[in-house]
Amino acid sequence: MAALAVLAWLAVGGVGGPLVGRLSEVATNDNANFLPPSAESTAVSKLVQRTTDTQTLPYLVVVERTSGLTPADLQAVQGWVAGIPDLKLADPTRTVGEFLEAPPTAAIPSQDKQAALVPVAFLADQAEVTIKGDTALYAVAQALRESAASSLGASGLTVHVTGAGGFFADFIIAFSGIDGILLLVALGVVFLILLIVYRSPILPFAVLITAMFGLSLAALVVFPLAKNGAISLSGQSQGILSILVVGAATDYALLLVARFKEELHDEESTWAAMKRAWRAALEPIAASAATVVLGLLCLRLSDLGSTKGLGPVGALGIVGAFVASLTFLPAVLLLIGRRIFWPQTPRVDHVHSADAVGTRGVWGRVAGLVGRRPRRTWVITLLALLACAAFLPTLNARGIAQSDLFLTKVDSVTGQEVLARHFPAGSGSPVQVAAPESKADAVVQVLGATKGVSNPQVGLVPGQPPKVVDGQVIVQATLDAAADSVEAEGTIETLRASLDKVGTDVLVGGTTATNLDVRLASERDLKLIIPTILGVIFVVLMLLLRSVIAPLVLVAANVLSFAATMGVSAIAFNHVFGFPGSDPSTPLYGFVFLVALGIDYSIFLMTRVREESRTRGTRPGILVALAVTGGVITSAGIVLASTFSALAVLPILFLVQIAFIVAFGVLLDTLVVRSLLVPAVSYDLGDRIWWPVGPPRSGRHAPGSEPVTDIHARLGDTTPG
Repeated sequence: MAALAVLAWLAVGGVGGPLVGRLSEVATNDNANFLPPSAESTAVSKLVQRTTDTQTLPYLVVVERTSGLTPADLQAVQGWVAGIPDLKLADPTRTVGEFLEAPPTAAIPSQDKQAALVPVAFLADQAEVTIKGDTALYAVAQALRESAASSLGASGLTVHVTGAGGFFADFIIAFSGIDGILLLVALGVVFLILLIVYRSPILPFAVLITAMFGLSLAALVVFPLAKNGAISLSGQSQGILSILVVGAATDYALLLVARFKEELHDEESTWAAMKRAWRAALEPIAASAATVVLGLLCLRLSDLGSTKGLGPVGALGIVGAFVASLTFLPAVLLLIGRRIFWPQTPRVDHVHSADAVGTRGVWGRVAGLVGRRPRRTWVITLLALLACAAFLPTLNARGIAQSDLFLTKVDSVTGQEVLARHFPAGSGSPVQVAAPESKADAVVQVLGATKGVSNPQVGLVPGQPPKVVDGQVIVQATLDAAADSVEAEGTIETLRASLDKVGTDVLVGGTTATNLDVRLASERDLKLIIPTILGVIFVVLMLLLRSVIAPLVLVAANVLSFAATMGVSAIAFNHVFGFPGSDPSTPLYGFVFLVALGIDYSIFLMTRVREESRTRGTRPGILVALAVTGGVITSAGIVLASTFSALAVLPILFLVQIAFIVAFGVLLDTLVVRSLLVPAVSYDLGDRIWWPVGPPRSGRHAPGSEPVTDIHARLGDTTPG
């Protein structure tokens, strides 16, 4: 059976492995992934699509000479503009002109005569066309940049390609090779940690192969679903999927391997040892996977497409990790047997796991501390966590400018800065208002009277009559502030309030309105999804622990841990790293990963507490469980924190912040919450922790058969209290 299981997984890896590398083919990173379906900006966007024959993504080519553009410069720029449609792409049979709505016309000089702006309208429905392995969106941006640098740069002009097309092209660069780079970094870090933990050259490979097979299984399902539009996969979700599967599979593997090694000290037969280990590990691993899967599926309640899409993608990844850890890994452990732990091969010496508590190891001393001073331990820990959580209100999650999305200097960001210096900051990202045709003039008057808004016009093209769709037209205007700034969002809020007096059927959209609606939707998601996730986790824990008090303690402890983590993150982001702010969805993503994943370690601890309490009683069971599981749970936490840290290799602010939040939060959960707060509170409560069912009982021994004093003595302390 073990050999058949391995062969079956080899088949899964053979088919699903290549799909892991092809996930980027079915990932989308356009604005449709972020628009809230019920928002004003979404309704306006749909009307704009109906009023134009084609949808475009604009590249804004900015040409600058700080000493002033000369007539010769303008002539050279105009000559370059005329040649844009004939520019060759990586495939010499394809040209830029094939992907443009119309050939660009003239360069628009700035009022200060130091810059010129060339709008280039790219056909949005051609963005995913592949040219020599690259998307057409990226290929055209590169062709514009390379051509401008060679033909205009030689004369001292600086040229940048920005606008929506330029930003998306730079995102493609940032996410290029996400599968390979991210996986290599994550697997390399995990391998080193496992090597240190096990001091075995064989076992880490078995664990990492398990993780890769789990990812292959997930890809087998995610790829076709994303390809057929059943789920939404973004580059962001794609990166998180890899990290999530590797981290979860390694955590589950550590727990199973630790129990298997324990049983090998008591069983000659590896089959008998695996049977007992598998049964003991199944409940906590299944409960852990269930909390994460259900927590992720709660993201389906989100009003944002990108957040909603991560739910099923991440859940399928966890299922893949769960199945691989409980089928492939046990089969490998059985086939190789004790030799997999070489050179520290466990022998049958009947040294039970509980007997290991008698050592003076670090976790024996931690258990002794909790047993001697439980109330002092949890009170001090609680105060420390509350002090960290006090800084949570200082976290700036109102959103960030588009130019701050990247941590490295990219051409589109530089171009946006140049554009803002010489043109109205909102150029290229107009505010768009959908209104009944009869109210168009009133809308123009309101726009013209609003501070921070200029050049209102009816219709999308100046000088042409507006297209009327179902009695509605589009009115456009330019914002004086940068489209992605807080000032611009304030202007949109003012406009909406003013235009509501014209009519409730007058809707405000455009780039800035979309950013505002995304932030408002994120705030709504926080209020809805966080309580839902907590409720789901509480129910899972009640079913697992057959108690009400224990789940309350675990959930409260992990919520406090999350608040403390976000407080420390606020300090780090504001004063250490100097980040300009955070995406509105950052707190929600941090909560999902920290509470759903962080609760794992408390689950691993408390299921062992319940097991030990059957024969020892609650308080001795807590001390034994803490001492016995300390090493493996700490290793699992370090592995998961290190795995998520791999996200920091991508130069995207959101992912770097998520990497810090999850890594720090997991270590806090592992080293403080699970090690001190939860066991100390549980010890202080005693048998009340199992209310209302009461302490678990075993027919072999009465609960409490091993006095607490004996446990303390074996932990190296004879004065419990």
